[in-house]
Amino acid sequence: MAEKERIGFIGVGLMGHGVAKNILQAGYPITVLAHRNRAPVDDLIAHGASEAGSAAALASSSDVVFLCVTGSPQVEDVVFRDDGLLKGLKPQSIVLDLSTAVPASTLKVAEAVDAQGSHYLDMPMTRTPKEAEEGKLALMVGGSKEILEKVQPILNSFSDTVVHCGDVGAGHTVKLVNNFLALGNAALICEAIVTAAKAGVGMEALRDVVCSGGADSVMFRRFMTILLEGDESIFRFALQNAQKDIRYYTDMARSLPSTAFIAESIHQTYIMASNLGYGSEYVPRLMRILADINDAELDAAGTEASS
Repeated sequence: MAEKERIGFIGVGLMGHGVAKNILQAGYPITVLAHRNRAPVDDLIAHGASEAGSAAALASSSDVVFLCVTGSPQVEDVVFRDDGLLKGLKPQSIVLDLSTAVPASTLKVAEAVDAQGSHYLDMPMTRTPKEAEEGKLALMVGGSKEILEKVQPILNSFSDTVVHCGDVGAGHTVKLVNNFLALGNAALICEAIVTAAKAGVGMEALRDVVCSGGADSVMFRRFMTILLEGDESIFRFALQNAQKDIRYYTDMARSLPSTAFIAESIHQTYIMASNLGYGSEYVPRLMRILADINDAELDAAGTEASS
């Protein structure tokens, strides 16, 4: 049996922990980067992972390196800093970037990795931390099909859907479009729910009507589950990250150039939520924020405007 690739993992946060855990459980030796948030790092170490003190040290002992950080500034920092990835990256290594990033930055990082004689795929994820822990993420990939096929067995440990989108940068481009649709829909749903509530519409009636017609969506059903059952575990995504992702989309649209009237309005909605002090809370909090602004009462446990 061929020896399994040595995996390096940078960014074992809300999404990254589940990904790294599933790779580890699939029998791959894995090294994670030290981080101030010790809980996920310590959990992985307790289950057999090793820890590196710098990105350079991690890269030097890895065949495949995963990046799972917040966005382009964090990716560029971990790649280009003095003790960064490029300082330790070995020829023929593979870098897989799970982050949500700006395509122009993606091309810059890919070029630097290629110059080291290594390979880069942008491979952003969709779905939630719940699916990350369950090993059921979906991936959209930009880069070489040959390299994708080489790492497919690793990807099978934490994903059930892998779509090759095109050349390097295509994965991140599709991710921004996907997140605009998802987070834009989320903002629209929150606004509609609050308007319906202020008009005296019952939430169960709203759910039954919408779910029976063309306005139905996965996102609407998530919000109804949160509203009527109080289960927020199905949508753990911070408002400040939603703001960042929509900004990435509007920046990409402007660079093309392509109009983004609706996206700009959605971006302002998330800026408002962050400016009111809720940036670190999850997107469903937007229902309560809009309810407060509009003096509306939501009729489900855990979502009252007064909370």
